[in-house]
Amino acid sequence: MAGITIGIIGGSGMDDPKLMKNKKEKKVKTPYGSPSSPLTTGTIGAFDVVVLARHGKDHSVYPTGVNYRANVSALKQEGCTHILATTAVGSLRKKIQPGDLVFADQFIDFTKQRNLTFFTKKEVVHTPMAEPFCSDLRTLLIKSARELKLRHHGRGTVVTIEGPRFSTKAESHMFRLLGADVINMSTVPEVILARELGICYQTIAMSTDYDCWKDDEEPVTWEMILATMQKNADNVKKLLLKTIGKMKSVHSRC
Repeated sequence: MAGITIGIIGGSGMDDPKLMKNKKEKKVKTPYGSPSSPLTTGTIGAFDVVVLARHGKDHSVYPTGVNYRANVSALKQEGCTHILATTAVGSLRKKIQPGDLVFADQFIDFTKQRNLTFFTKKEVVHTPMAEPFCSDLRTLLIKSARELKLRHHGRGTVVTIEGPRFSTKAESHMFRLLGADVINMSTVPEVILARELGICYQTIAMSTDYDCWKDDEEPVTWEMILATMQKNADNVKKLLLKTIGKMKSVHSRC
């Protein structure tokens, strides 16, 4: 559809040729280097779609090692106006159960080593960040999740840490006190960079565990995350497809 090109970060199997028509793989370079993976371009329904694997197609790039500026810049070069970003998160609230989806509306930045801006030379640009995520996309995701009868939470605060290690119990309890609802290692600076380039960005967070604050649950492990993600991959795929089908109602630009 004219005016809208959708970037999908995280993959979630959306580059399946049964879903994406006219599928092509494309290697690109940006002023910030190469993105984490080749881009997969094609169409889903009426829309041009670009899929990028945040951690590489073989999941070989650790969270702080992701070249976020190259990833977001590559999607901008391909004309993406909107980004739907899938991510695994740990739950910091009892009501957010493993397998639930969370459509975050706020973030807390606990990263320490990442390039957080495109504006490092010639000019200083102060980007408004009061509402970092796209309310239009979030509204469509909520509607789609209701139609699919998926357990979901229409808003929430995500705290992003460096990784690849998980939190200590003290840190997990601190994040709860700060008001965070879920925790991950990738939303920042992705959402910041997208906003700097005028791309509408919304995260689709899948709760995979209770981090380590909950004494009656096992502390999170990578195997636990992987098992929950694999179990719910079809739900995320269905949600993305249904939401993309509704995107004719969103603005072409944020």
